[in-house]
Amino acid sequence: MKKASMILHKDFIIGKVDKRLYGSFIEHLGRAVYGGIYEPGHPEADEQGFRKDVIEMVKKLGVPLVRYPGGSFVSGFNWEDSVGPREQRPKRLDLAWFTTETNEVGLHEFADWCQAAGSEVMYAINLGTRGPENARDIVEYANHPGGSKFSDLRIANGKKEPLGIKLWCLGNEMDGPWQICSRTAKEYGRVANEASKLMKWVDPTIETVACGSSGSQMPTFGDWELEMLNECYENIDYVSLHRYYGNPTGDTPNFLASTLDMDDFIKTVVAICDSVKGKKHSKHTVNLSFDEWNVWYHSRQQDEEIWKQDKWNRALPLLEDIYNFEDALLVGSMLITLLRNADRVKIACLAQLVNVIAPIMTRNGGGCWAQTIFFPFMHAAHFGRGTALNTLVSCPSYACQDHDQVPYIDAVATLEDDGSVSVFCVNRDMEEDFQLEIDLSSFGQLSIKEHIVLHHDDVKAINTEEHPDNVSPVAGPGGTMENGRASIRIPALSWNVIRFC
Repeated sequence: MKKASMILHKDFIIGKVDKRLYGSFIEHLGRAVYGGIYEPGHPEADEQGFRKDVIEMVKKLGVPLVRYPGGSFVSGFNWEDSVGPREQRPKRLDLAWFTTETNEVGLHEFADWCQAAGSEVMYAINLGTRGPENARDIVEYANHPGGSKFSDLRIANGKKEPLGIKLWCLGNEMDGPWQICSRTAKEYGRVANEASKLMKWVDPTIETVACGSSGSQMPTFGDWELEMLNECYENIDYVSLHRYYGNPTGDTPNFLASTLDMDDFIKTVVAICDSVKGKKHSKHTVNLSFDEWNVWYHSRQQDEEIWKQDKWNRALPLLEDIYNFEDALLVGSMLITLLRNADRVKIACLAQLVNVIAPIMTRNGGGCWAQTIFFPFMHAAHFGRGTALNTLVSCPSYACQDHDQVPYIDAVATLEDDGSVSVFCVNRDMEEDFQLEIDLSSFGQLSIKEHIVLHHDDVKAINTEEHPDNVSPVAGPGGTMENGRASIRIPALSWNVIRFC
């Protein structure tokens, strides 16, 4: 058995954990909405057609915020299509995903769904085919009390009280050539600045998120952020980051090292934001919104076949990745990375929530079950609260294709207001357990409350409707606690939550 050590101290503070770090994402894409959260006629459907079994799963997951309605979808979307009587809403060709959008579920319905699921709406506006005027109008519709054109339209459509949406995305991935009406950094920065300015004039209590690069692999990454922020820095609150990882070659050690790239991505964007702050002699700090992140690669070939056979139909089964055990380990490490950067990453959205690259899967007319990635997210969302603490870990490392030095033990900790401590840890070693010694002496008298482990002998193991518990958390081996020092056994290739109180 290998050995590792960790020093934790109550003063090793990274920053407060914003509850919005555990957000998710529902786009009008595939079966995320139709056949996912919404399925009239299903035995579990409520009076509005929303699946109650899905709502309960979302509550169990612990999602406080849901980004909506896109995604690439939003760059061709007219928000007015999604309000008013359903029978009068138009059907539109969605050029982002080559399907037909019926607008059966719109803004009012989604706001109701979020309330039922215990979440808030993070609303994305169209800055592709549309601009600042439409952005102003939707904020007036959603948030103004009444007495104006669009607020009165909301009231006429059945919502007397404002929806109170406080977080707004200024478009989506506007640097991407795949995006409807993509823009240059300067073009986007100008329109984002004016849109955010008008939106905040309508409602000064809102916050806005400007589009950063669509990923660190983009050839314009860095230059995009600098030029875009130079145009809109003072009028926006967050810069978005998007990143997906995959393992198409089956190289598990290299795949599990992907979060080193994620951490570098975050730190680079923070440095760029602060350089613009310095250049402008500003007192305003722009933080980060990592509002798309996940594993995504399983379904890509399948999607091409679906489009060839069934283009322009409603709710095609697109992006339905079936996640395995190693995907859950990487998602765990991605959550650790977000917590490790909680001083600047204040918002994050697991993309997505139901059916589309999602922790929750459904069958039309049938069941609802948790994929492997559900469990690390659930644990972090429930126990990763309070203040994020830096962990000083000493352990062996390994080399892989993309990285020379990858620590076998990836960990972070949180300190809650009641004095309890949670340690989140991934053992990347495929063969050996670790004996992890944790120094907690600065916290006073603590004891081991529980040790939760997610492990499976087969890295490709999955959950299905018939076998929903094939990969699921169990009680871990735990360890001993003496004189402020814990000794915990961390199984090979595992996600761990160790809670002290």
